[in-house]
Amino acid sequence: MNFFRGVMGGQAAGPQPSGAETIQKLCDRVASSTLLEDRRDAVRALKSLSKKYRMEVGTQAMEHLINILQTDRSDSEILGYALDTLYNLICNDEEEEQDESEDAVTPIPASGKHKNVSMPDEAMQKQSDDLGAQFTEQFIQDPEHITLILSLLEEFDFHVRWPGVKLLTALLKNQGVQVQGIILVSPMGVSRLMDLLADSREVIRNDGLLLLQQLTKSNAAIQKIVAFESAFERLLDIITEEGSSDGGIVVEDCLLLLLNLLKNNSSNQNFFKEGSYIQRMKPWFEVGDDNSGWSAQKVTNLHLMLQLVRVMVSPVNSPGASASCQKSMYQCGLLQQLCTILMATGVPADILTETINTVSEVIRGSQVNQDYFASVNAPSNPPRPAIVVLLMSMVNERQPFVLRCAVLYCFQCFLYKNQKGQGEIVATLLPSTIDANSISAGQLLCGGLFSADSLSNWCASVALAHALQDNLTQKEQLLRVQLATSLGKPPVSLLQQCTNILSQGSKVQTRVGLLMLLCTWINNCPIAVTHFLHNQENVPFLTAQISENLGEDERLVQGLCALLLGICIFYNDNSLENYTKDKLKQLIEKRIGKENFVEKLGFITKHELYSRAAQKPQPVFLSPEQMLFDHEFTKLVKELEGVITKAVHKSSEDEKKEEDVKKTLEQHDNIVMQYKDLIREQDAQIQELKEQVATMTSQSEQMQTTVTQQLSQIQQHKDQYNIIKLKLGKDSQSQANSQADSQVNGLQTEELSQLREDLEKLRQQHTLLQTQLSDKDALINTLKSETAEGSAASDNTEMLKELDALRSRVHSQATEIDQMKTEKQELLRKAEAVSSEAVSSSDGTLDAAKMAEVESRLAAQTSETERLKEESKSLSKSRVDLDQQLAAATSTAAILQTEKAQLQTEVQESKKEQDDLLMLLADQDQKIHSLKQKLKALGEPVDDEDDLDARDQTDDDEEDDDED
Repeated sequence: MNFFRGVMGGQAAGPQPSGAETIQKLCDRVASSTLLEDRRDAVRALKSLSKKYRMEVGTQAMEHLINILQTDRSDSEILGYALDTLYNLICNDEEEEQDESEDAVTPIPASGKHKNVSMPDEAMQKQSDDLGAQFTEQFIQDPEHITLILSLLEEFDFHVRWPGVKLLTALLKNQGVQVQGIILVSPMGVSRLMDLLADSREVIRNDGLLLLQQLTKSNAAIQKIVAFESAFERLLDIITEEGSSDGGIVVEDCLLLLLNLLKNNSSNQNFFKEGSYIQRMKPWFEVGDDNSGWSAQKVTNLHLMLQLVRVMVSPVNSPGASASCQKSMYQCGLLQQLCTILMATGVPADILTETINTVSEVIRGSQVNQDYFASVNAPSNPPRPAIVVLLMSMVNERQPFVLRCAVLYCFQCFLYKNQKGQGEIVATLLPSTIDANSISAGQLLCGGLFSADSLSNWCASVALAHALQDNLTQKEQLLRVQLATSLGKPPVSLLQQCTNILSQGSKVQTRVGLLMLLCTWINNCPIAVTHFLHNQENVPFLTAQISENLGEDERLVQGLCALLLGICIFYNDNSLENYTKDKLKQLIEKRIGKENFVEKLGFITKHELYSRAAQKPQPVFLSPEQMLFDHEFTKLVKELEGVITKAVHKSSEDEKKEEDVKKTLEQHDNIVMQYKDLIREQDAQIQELKEQVATMTSQSEQMQTTVTQQLSQIQQHKDQYNIIKLKLGKDSQSQANSQADSQVNGLQTEELSQLREDLEKLRQQHTLLQTQLSDKDALINTLKSETAEGSAASDNTEMLKELDALRSRVHSQATEIDQMKTEKQELLRKAEAVSSEAVSSSDGTLDAAKMAEVESRLAAQTSETERLKEESKSLSKSRVDLDQQLAAATSTAAILQTEKAQLQTEVQESKKEQDDLLMLLADQDQKIHSLKQKLKALGEPVDDEDDLDARDQTDDDEEDDDED
């Protein structure tokens, strides 16, 4: 213990060992001691020395400390000392925090910390940073060390968990990418860290937020895992518990972590929206009437909350995702809440600026949100539209620069893809809608356009240009605007006034803004080009500006003048004789030179501020002097630079050839379109015929089903007939036997009555069969008529086969009737034979009365037999009728077959006509192809429709194959 007292600063006799020697002895004690208490004291001593002797402890003790973490897991106190020591080694001095878990023996690290922090030498600080990075790299050489720290975080003991969180945070700060990769592949690594947010101890939870901030930086995979571990739910709950915007630093940490998870991560943004978390953001922006005395932390929190809203609707997101979030923000009332802050009083300037930028991106490109914003009024007397109030701030030179930029961005977003809003802004400038008693947006823009402040000139020019962007109607309407310059002088048009100010040689910023406005105005608007060229002073001014050799500041103006003159050439309809395309080209060639003109035109894209403005829509400038380019204007320059260069270099002969070729192409295109229309009509007809054939086929199948049912019924009737025939044969045989017995036994009367009853039953059954047969004949006739009307093109081969089968069955029935007749005659013959035998074998004592009775009975039987013969004749007649019906059905089937052959012939002729049309179309396509090749040889862009024609030809071939 005397040794430890010496280490910890106690008085000891003799010479004191150096720091390196002391650390070496402590390391040996940690490595060799068998008692846990000795190792614990040695590690605590190393912790105390780790700040003052950082290099020595790091180089000698790191391996021993890691070994302690692996072997002494059962003792939380020694684990805490080891983790604290590693944290002191890895963490940079400026980021250290006071360790609250230190006991009373901590004067050395405290003084060491004070000594290091107070050093003003930057080289010393850089050396300390390098030392932390070096120890971090040494620690993470073995990925198992990070896995070990993650497993220690599962310990609930405060003295283990908290140092582990701080150590892992320091490792992520020094070597973030490598540590992120190790944690990502570690089983349940991210899940263990997410459990820190559920810790009831606020210190661990708050440091866990800092750890997750470092973990989620620039790593989309980890961001997704954290988001799907219910991070959004937990973070929003913490923000609500801490008081939302009125909360402290914990709310700020939660918001920073949310920004890390959502920024540039479309998957998490969609998950945030689908989870209805946007609705939970609305209470954040509820402000009261008294907005004075905002704390710095509240300003920071609200600023981060506004940034979070902007991340969800940023223009860099996919249009579909942004539109969906914009819709949700309007439906839940978030946009309305932001507009309330916008119009509130007492809001700090930076919050107001960020709110304007947020509202701008929430309404950008969303018609519903833009319409709502147009309806918002400021709480003034009388109420004024919010747009008018914002424009008043934009053209007021006393307002902060960032606020004016934010208002300009808001106005641009309001007009983005909003032709209705563009029309409303331009309408406030037209003579018929001007109200002298109120201030309109158009009046403010005109006031800023002609103000003495160059920044107001530029902002008003860009704002008015956005009111004309991609809107030909408003460009023509703006030509009607007339301005009264002074008393006694006639009014001048807005276009003329802009060119007048341009020629007066104002500041560069003013001229750049006016030139951007004029280029946007006359672009793709021949009427505006004619109005501009109608002023005889405009073209000489532009040529003079372009041809002069001016300084660096004027080069941009020269490039914009060249762009404006090029637009006048490209969109010139040659309505002015003095300023046709050819004359303007000749003027450029004589006074400027084509090469010089193209060089001056290229000054625009070479300007250093051009690429900065082209990056994103929001105007972000460090100073007012840098406000020269607008984002939408950079797109216009990129689109027009190439076509203007080609237009200037083209000769009049080339243009004439191009026009001739275009006319020829148009004629051929018209011919091709006619043939295509004809082919489409034929395709429609063929499709209609196919549908008819399909309908007839279905009808034929239905008839086939009906015939099958009839055949089954006929089979049933045949079976019934066979049963009756068998029964009749048995009855006849029994009748003959009974006659013999009756003659012998005197019982013939009863048997004859039974025979009569059976014959009556047979007669009734025959009548029933005749009725059913007539019904079937009527049904067959109906089916034949339907087949003749609706199935002219179907195949009747199977029907003919079925009719033949029916005919054969009828013949068989006739044969069976003949057999019945034969059997009947045999029965009569047998009855007569029996009667004769009975008479010969009887005694001579029978009297004449009995003989007469027998003869009368035989006569009755003979009459019954005659009647049966008549019934057989009627059945034969029915068979003849059936034969006639079969013949009629056969003739009908032959007619249907003939009509089918005629329809197939018509289809073949239609195919032949279509093949002839396709051959003619191929010839036309060949001519068009040759003409397009000539145009391409002349350097003209030609729209190629070969793909479309090839697709049409393929469709035609497929349809021909289907018909075959």
